[in-house]
Amino acid sequence: VQLQASGGGLVQAGGSLRLSCVLSGGTLSSYAIGWFRQAPGKEREFVAATIWSGVRKSYADFVKGRFTISRENTMNTAYLQMNNLKPEDTAIYFCAAGEHPYELGPSNFRSWGRGTQVTVSS
Repeated sequence: VQLQASGGGLVQAGGSLRLSCVLSGGTLSSYAIGWFRQAPGKEREFVAATIWSGVRKSYADFVKGRFTISRENTMNTAYLQMNNLKPEDTAIYFCAAGEHPYELGPSNFRSWGRGTQVTVSS
């Protein structure tokens, strides 16, 4: 499968962005979907994930209450709604597919797409 993230950009602190992740070469409902990010000089970190149906979700503590992961399987697209953005959210954001559709652990996510840059100015 291939994944392509989009929707990044430059936004002021307190602003919002919605990232999209389109899956091709497969059926989105067969996979768990995760979002990860990597800031300059830092390791990639988990942001959020959802199982195949979207019913169960997991979030990193630093985004709880601000970010929402969702998915529309009929459109083979997943989303990350990011509100109240902070300068420390600046990073490249990646989406990934997990072959075990009920598993939310980061190790499940092995199919990666190109990221999209999010920059939050203070």
